[in-house]
Amino acid sequence: MTTPANPPRDAGAPRGDGESGEPAGPPAWQHSDSTRIDRPPQGSRPRLCLRPSFVGSRTRTTGEEDDPAAGVLCGQPSPVYRGGYSARPLRVDDPGELIAAVPAMVGFYPARSLVVAVLGPAEPGASPAIAAVLRFDLAAEGGRRRLAASFAALIGQICAAERATEVLAVIVDDRAGRPARKAQRGARSGAAGRALIGALAERLGSGGIRIGGAWAVAAIEEGRPWWSLFDRSGGSVPDPSASTVALAHVLDGRPILRSRSELTDRVAVDAALCAEVGAQLDSAVAVARDRFARAVRHDELPGYRRRSLEHVLWQVANIESGALLTAPEIAEIVAALRDRVVRDAMFALAAGDHAAAAERLWLTLARGSSGSDRAEFAALLGYSAYLRGDGPFAGIALEAALDADPSNAMAILLETALRAGMRPEQLRRLARSGYATAAWLGVDLGPMIR
Repeated sequence: MTTPANPPRDAGAPRGDGESGEPAGPPAWQHSDSTRIDRPPQGSRPRLCLRPSFVGSRTRTTGEEDDPAAGVLCGQPSPVYRGGYSARPLRVDDPGELIAAVPAMVGFYPARSLVVAVLGPAEPGASPAIAAVLRFDLAAEGGRRRLAASFAALIGQICAAERATEVLAVIVDDRAGRPARKAQRGARSGAAGRALIGALAERLGSGGIRIGGAWAVAAIEEGRPWWSLFDRSGGSVPDPSASTVALAHVLDGRPILRSRSELTDRVAVDAALCAEVGAQLDSAVAVARDRFARAVRHDELPGYRRRSLEHVLWQVANIESGALLTAPEIAEIVAALRDRVVRDAMFALAAGDHAAAAERLWLTLARGSSGSDRAEFAALLGYSAYLRGDGPFAGIALEAALDADPSNAMAILLETALRAGMRPEQLRRLARSGYATAAWLGVDLGPMIR
């Protein structure tokens, strides 16, 4: 098929310098049971149906271009903090509308990116659905065939997992220019996109995967021209903020950011907060150690851990009511969560009624701590985002965890799951384990809602 595609969210990319100063983003990919393409009668234009869905994201470090598996993340449909997505399909009737929907699908406006929608096998009588969406950062000029080899390996891995044989592609690159009918200045940059898609099609084709449609645009902005990389068709991009897909995602609680750097900034260390918490941490840890030692001497360790767990839950409730934690309170939570049993119970919160407040707590703790503490809290943050279906943010949180402590076992486990394309529901057992730990300590965390 050579017409519009629908994207869900973010997909994959090597880390490097993106356009407009934006750091190159992580490879990520998204699953979607909710995006469909209607194939009309022969000769008529296909229509694309989009429903809100999930995406994943993760960054590849510089120098990893030759590692096809580096930096892939996964995702799938999942509720944000409320009941799930509408079953009503959102139709996209031309490539311009598809391109306008890309920011909503990946959670931010991509720059210097290749966005690939993987079409899953259609059920009898149904339209094909987008099973995953991947976003790749486009590195510096040149090396298109090398990039194509790396991208194709990742796309092939996801296609194999989804039993997919067709993909659709969109190149967003400010360096690209629509090729002229005759060889003129500017045609070279337009040819670069065609060369990348051609090399990608060749490599994917050897694995039985076809590119059903490919388009390019310099930037996803209203009125910007887009053009096909397969023929001479083209058009202009409608207002991305006014698309039905954007509206659906915003109503589902997913803001659309201007750049990926806005996501990374959310998880960046707050130096001032980190210093304030650090000044309180030694005393908080000393108090916790004294209580732990006393509990061990009196054979009351489960009681000590239950009280620690209840204290953290109480602070989650405070955050839910709008309270801002002070540095001493944050230090006390950090000290409590250095107990692995208590910390393991926290994974249950990602599947419960208080997931949003818990995620805000993990974000505060990750920004206000360093080293192995930051890694543990960023892993909790990544898991929460992963389970609710926000792959790009999950990937960025896990990247922060591994930057803080490359040996963090949980971050490695979750990142491996994202690279393998594991669906969020397959990680629910981690939440169930947290529920079991809390129950063993005598704490009822309520029902799982995810």
